Amino acid sequence: MKGATLVALAATIGNFLQGWDNATIAGAMVYINKDMNLATSVQGLVVAMSLIGATVITTCSGPISDWLGRRPMLILASVMYFLSGLIMLWSPNVYVLCLARLLDGFGAGLAVTLVPVYISETAPPEIRGQLNTLPQFLGSGGMFLSYCMVFAMSLSDAPSWRAMLGVLSIPSLVYLCFTVFYLPESPRWLVSKGRMDEAKKVLQQLCGREDVNDEMALLVEGLDIGGEKTLEDLLVTLEEHETLETVDVDGQMRLLGTHENQSYLARPVTDQQQSSLGLRSRHGSLANQNGIHKDPIVGLFDSLHEKMPEAGGSTKSGIFPRFGSTFSSSVDVKHWEKDVESQFNKDHDDYATDDNAPDDESDNDLRSPLMSRQTTSMDKDVIPHPTGGSTLSMRRHSTLNGENSMGIGGGWHMGYRYDNGEYKRYYLKEDGAESRRGSIVSIPGGGHDGGSYVHASALVSRSVLGPKSVHGSAVAPPTGPLWSALLEPGVKRALVVGVGIQILQQFSGINGVLYYTPQILERAGVDILLSSFGLSSISASFLISGLTTLLMLPAIVVAMRLMDVSGRRALLLWTIPVLIVSLVALFISELVHFSKVVNAAVSTVCVVLYICFFVMGYGPIPNILCSEIFPTRVRGLCIAICAMVFWICDIIVTYSLPVLLSSIGLVGVFSIYAAVCVISWVFVYLKVPETKGMPLEVITDYFAFGAQASSAPSKDDTA
Repeated sequence: MKGATLVALAATIGNFLQGWDNATIAGAMVYINKDMNLATSVQGLVVAMSLIGATVITTCSGPISDWLGRRPMLILASVMYFLSGLIMLWSPNVYVLCLARLLDGFGAGLAVTLVPVYISETAPPEIRGQLNTLPQFLGSGGMFLSYCMVFAMSLSDAPSWRAMLGVLSIPSLVYLCFTVFYLPESPRWLVSKGRMDEAKKVLQQLCGREDVNDEMALLVEGLDIGGEKTLEDLLVTLEEHETLETVDVDGQMRLLGTHENQSYLARPVTDQQQSSLGLRSRHGSLANQNGIHKDPIVGLFDSLHEKMPEAGGSTKSGIFPRFGSTFSSSVDVKHWEKDVESQFNKDHDDYATDDNAPDDESDNDLRSPLMSRQTTSMDKDVIPHPTGGSTLSMRRHSTLNGENSMGIGGGWHMGYRYDNGEYKRYYLKEDGAESRRGSIVSIPGGGHDGGSYVHASALVSRSVLGPKSVHGSAVAPPTGPLWSALLEPGVKRALVVGVGIQILQQFSGINGVLYYTPQILERAGVDILLSSFGLSSISASFLISGLTTLLMLPAIVVAMRLMDVSGRRALLLWTIPVLIVSLVALFISELVHFSKVVNAAVSTVCVVLYICFFVMGYGPIPNILCSEIFPTRVRGLCIAICAMVFWICDIIVTYSLPVLLSSIGLVGVFSIYAAVCVISWVFVYLKVPETKGMPLEVITDYFAFGAQASSAPSKDDTA
C-alpha cells in the first residue's frame, strides 16, 4: 500500500496550503491594518475574499472534475495557490490584495473539495479512512507552522505582511511539481472515460503488483447507478468434479470471477437451513429498524460489520480464494466479447473512449478487466484444486501463477452468474456474525456432494459487463444526464447524509471555540507568563494561537489510527457527547463564578477537550463520508453540492458570530452550539451508516439497495 500512501501524502499538500493561509492571514491582518488603515468592513472583505472564492469555485469544481479529471483540477489548485502568493507578495493596494485572496480561495476550494475524492478513489478500502484523515492532519500542521513563522517575523522591528503572505508561493511551487510530475489520474475516473489501459497502469502503480484484474472489474462495475438489486444469503462451496455445462442443479449456481482455475457453487439458504444452523438473514436488518425509526440503511450497514474479521491492513483474502475464470461457463465467449466491444464503441458521452486516449485497441476497452488473453475459448477445463475441497486449506494454497489470492478489498469478493441471457454481479462477504463452516452433507437439504461451505451475504444486480440480452443483442450501459441521476433513491439518501452532516458540522461550534480560545488562555495567565519573557501582546497572541493548533495534532494521529478500526460512525457517536459536555461546562463556567483560578482551569480544560475531540471525529469525518457514499459517475457533482453547502455555512457562522456575541452573549452562543451537537448525535445515530473497509462501489450499491428496499411497500401494506 506504499504507492497509495505516497500519492495521498502528495495530494494532501493542498490542504496544508489551506491551513497555512488561514493562519497567515489571521496574523498578517494586524500589520495590513496598520499599513493601510483599513475600515472594519474592508478588513472583513479582505479575509472573506478567500471564502467567497472557495464558494464560487466549488459550485463548478465537481462537474468539471467529472469532465476533465481529478488531477487537472489539483494542478489548477496548485497554480492558483502559487499565483496568489506572488500577487500578495507584490500587492500595492487593497484591491490587488483582494484579487490575490480571491485566487487563493479558488485554490483552497478546489483542494478541500477534491483531495478527499482523489484519496478515496486511489486508496485501498482497508486504509482509506486513515489516508483521508491526512487532510485534517496536514491542514492543522500547516496552521501550526504558519503561526510559528508569523510569531518569528513578529519579533522583528518592522514585520512585513507582504512577506508573510508571499511565502505561500514556495510550498505552492512544491505542490505544483508533485501534481504535474508525480500524481497519477484517478483510476476510477479513467475507467469512467473508457481509458482502460491507463487505469490498469495506475492501479498497478498504486497496488504495487501486476495482477489488478479484480480491481479493474470492480471499477467498471462502479459505473452503474441504480437498477434493481436483491440481497441473498448463500452457502458457498468450492466446485469440484463438475462439468462446465452444469450451471444450475437443484438450486445450485456457479459463481465465476476474474481469474481462471477456480469457480464456486452457491445455493440460497433455505428456511430450514437458516433455522437449524442459526443463520440470520440480512433482510431482517432492514425490517427490524423501523420500530426505533433508525434509517434502515444504517441497520443494513451495521449488520455488515458485526464481528467482521479484521482485514489488518492487508488486501489478501482471508475468506474466499480466487473465483474461477469468467469463461468457465457454457456461454459463447467469442460472441460475448463482440457484444462488449460493440457496447463500448457506442456513442455515449459518459462511456465513450476519451478523445485523448491512446489508440492501442488491444487493452483500452471494457474487455480488458475481465477477459484474460490466456483464456479466450471453451477448450480450457476448470482445474481441480489439489486440496480436496477444504475452504480453509484453499486459503493456504489458492494462488495463480504464484500470486496470492486477492479480492476487491476489505474482505469483499465479486462473482458473476450467467442467468437468463445476462450476467448478474454478486458482491460477496462472509457473514462475520453468524458464519458456520462444515460439510454440505450435514446441512438439511444440502445435497449429497460433500465439501466445505461458507455462509455469505451477497448483493446481486445486473452487471455492467454482462451486455448479452435474451435476444443476443448488446445492452448499453446506463447513460443519461448526470442531473437526472441525482433522483435515484440511493443517491438521494446519500445526499441527505452528506449535506446534513456538513451543515451540522459547521454549526457545532468549532469557529466559536477557536475564536474564544485566546481569551480563555489569557484568562488562565498564559499571556502573563509569556510577557515575562519579554514578548509583546501581539507576539504572545500568535504564540497562543500556535499552541492551540499544536493541541490538534496528537488527537488527529489518534483519529488516523481509529478511523479504519472503530469506524467513522462509532467515532462520531462517542466524540460528539464530549463536545456537548465541553460546551455545557463552558457556559456553566461563565454563569457560575467560583474563583478566577477555578474558572480559568475549567474553561481551559473544556476548550482543550473540545478541540481535541472535534478533530478526532467531527473535523475529518464529514469530508471522508462525502467522498465515499456517491457513485463514480456523479461523485464530483455530489461532492460539489456538499462542499458548496459547507462553504456557505462557513460564511454564515463566521460572520454571524460577532453579531450573536453582542446580542446573546457567550453563554447564549455556547448554548446554541451544544443544542446543535445534540441534534448532530441524533442525526448520526439515525442516518449515518458505517462505511469502514468497504469498497466504494459496494457502499453505493448498498445505499441503492437500502433505499430501494425501504421505499418498497411492505407485505402488511399490500395485504
